Amino acid sequence: MTTSTQSRMFRWSGIAVPIVLAIIVSVILLALAGTPPIEAFQLIWEGAFGNSTKIGDTMMAWVPLVLASAGLIVTFNAGLWNIGIDGQIIAGGIAASWVARELGGPTALIVTVAIIAGMVGGMLWALLAGVLKVKGKVNEIFGGLGLFFVASSVAIYLIIGPWKRAGIASTSGTDLFPEKAWLPTLSNNRLSLVAIALAVVGVGLVYVLMRGTRFGLRLKAVGRNPQSAFLLGIPTNRYMLGAFALCGALAGAGGAVQAIGFHHKLIPAISGGYGFLAILVVLLVANRAAWIAPVALFFIALSVGSTTLTLRLDVDSAIGGVVQGILVLFVVLGGGWQAWRVRRREAAEAETT
Repeated sequence: MTTSTQSRMFRWSGIAVPIVLAIIVSVILLALAGTPPIEAFQLIWEGAFGNSTKIGDTMMAWVPLVLASAGLIVTFNAGLWNIGIDGQIIAGGIAASWVARELGGPTALIVTVAIIAGMVGGMLWALLAGVLKVKGKVNEIFGGLGLFFVASSVAIYLIIGPWKRAGIASTSGTDLFPEKAWLPTLSNNRLSLVAIALAVVGVGLVYVLMRGTRFGLRLKAVGRNPQSAFLLGIPTNRYMLGAFALCGALAGAGGAVQAIGFHHKLIPAISGGYGFLAILVVLLVANRAAWIAPVALFFIALSVGSTTLTLRLDVDSAIGGVVQGILVLFVVLGGGWQAWRVRRREAAEAETT
């Protein structure tokens, strides 16, 4: 067996073994909860892909998760834990909502401007976290989480204040946007080819950026060792801000899709928690953009389909999150096991030499 074949088998075992173990543990947990595992997985599938309406809802939930995951790959490669990405999704949703409410004209114009506004809103919110990091030396985790709560508060203020429904001060959301401001859809469900195209372009952009560009290589160098990168002449602060800006723009696009493509109004939970879920996706794919789409679809199918368990089997829908957490846990443990084996092998080779 050649060295390259062994290396490939070693890499794939680090992915396959944790997934198999996660499935086994999930089946055991379902059985202990008194739920037939096969029936539970069938219901999850049915809840996510049972008909055209469910497929449309699942795919429209998939889009912001993919966009957020693609953005996080950029910041994670730059060594930045952009935990506040949910705030950037909310900022994008607010900006897109403002355009949908205020701008008149044909659908193509309103939708285009709303998506651009969402990207700008998310980018500016992310840059604020970046400036706090670069100029104020505020850790991006604390800065990002603080800005997330600020964005959530702004959304709630708009919903119960200036944008409240006529005669009602409710946190259920604003009035529905004019139909001209909705993303164009297929048939009688929410599925929009515009949203799908945004997700594909976002993933493709990040894939090319991180694999075949000077910017991507320098960004990885900043993430690996910012001090050394700076000594080699790389403007580390500028690259960190660029990573925040790109991540925020992608997250903001996801917020715009949530606002004008899924809910058709601004709601307090416009981010849907997709930013935090995207962190799990990126951990699972180990910063590889090529794997974002299928892994994000798996996570969304679990999230959407698990609600069926409550209706049909009287099982808490949180079981989907449990399965996701178990999967990520085993993959992280598998990655640690692989790293330990590599270090052990390198130490043995060095000792032999």
